Amino acid sequence: MDIHQILKKLPHRYPFLLVDRVLEIEKGQFIRALKNVSMNEPQFTGHFPHRPVFPGVLMLEALAQTAALLTFETLGLELDENSVYYFAGVDGARFKRPVEPGDQLLMHVTLVRSKAGIFKFKGVARVGDEVACEAELMCTMRRIQQSEGSTA
Repeated sequence: MDIHQILKKLPHRYPFLLVDRVLEIEKGQFIRALKNVSMNEPQFTGHFPHRPVFPGVLMLEALAQTAALLTFETLGLELDENSVYYFAGVDGARFKRPVEPGDQLLMHVTLVRSKAGIFKFKGVARVGDEVACEAELMCTMRRIQQSEGSTA
């Protein structure tokens, strides 16, 4: 799945779109995707100017976006403006290696289970052979209410 297909599936846009390409996907099972970490991303102006490090919370977000792509492919769904895919929880998050500009973050997310609209995943992000981040993620889709006066 290339960036054009990802843009059709995820509502995120620059600077918050954190998946550049899907390398492999098996519906209902797993997904492998990548994020190219570039020095001209806005977080590096403040995190940290003397030694830029990709924030851990953004690694978790990249894993969640990857998980969302797996969910949408598995269910054959595309989000519309009345739906949002939310984090429901993060457990066991561990950061094992700093990620710096020039690194390529390879994300592997496995669907652990799906029950009552809650999806649980195991996510691991690597740089080369080294684990950078791992966590269990829970996500859910919700319909959002349209405010009065909207035309949806």
